[in-house]
Amino acid sequence: MGVTCQEIFRRLLSNEFEISMSQQSPAILIADSLGLDFLNSVATPVDVPLDWIDDGQGLLAWLDQAGLVPRTTLDGIRDRAMPGELDKVAAQVRELRDWFRSFVQQHKGTPLTAADLSELDPLNQLLERDEMYAQVVARQDGEGSGLAVESLRRWRSPESLLQPIGAALAILLTQEDFSYVKACEGPACTLLFADHTRGHTRRWCSMDICGNRAKQAAHRSRRKERPTR
Repeated sequence: MGVTCQEIFRRLLSNEFEISMSQQSPAILIADSLGLDFLNSVATPVDVPLDWIDDGQGLLAWLDQAGLVPRTTLDGIRDRAMPGELDKVAAQVRELRDWFRSFVQQHKGTPLTAADLSELDPLNQLLERDEMYAQVVARQDGEGSGLAVESLRRWRSPESLLQPIGAALAILLTQEDFSYVKACEGPACTLLFADHTRGHTRRWCSMDICGNRAKQAAHRSRRKERPTR
């Protein structure tokens, strides 16, 4: 994303970020899952609530930083959009985010089963509208000069921007073990993450902020408990 998570948190603490997303603050991508990073696009990482998708321009900036849509595609959609059209799509994205956040909050910590499928109708309805297609193209991965299959998408309108988000949520649901989807243990932090650590011992969104805060609080508590002489 061009800026480390540590730098983002440092700048948040030093009030270098304004609340307005018109300044396109760097997105916080610390979840090890794009689907959860999407939920973290509204968060309270350091006391002050932030919404990276509070309008259409914020949506384009977040999709660019998350790598979900090519920048040239985003530029084309921005140029073709009618006045207010991107803001309306951003509102739809926020509704999707609120709905899916409720699902994740209810199910995190336990494996998903087929019984949970009935709750996912809104996502499946979104995925039905996707216009993905495949083409045979020249290989560009440096592993030879052969051919490869590439997945592409038709971007007919700004509403198409919902599709890569829906795909990221589908990947989260089908490729992550929800037993290890967790919320940061920071008292005021709202960030979620997929715990891929050995032994699944991750507790914090970032050790540089919430982890250190917990260590400092524990240290102060131990000092208070020491008997005075």
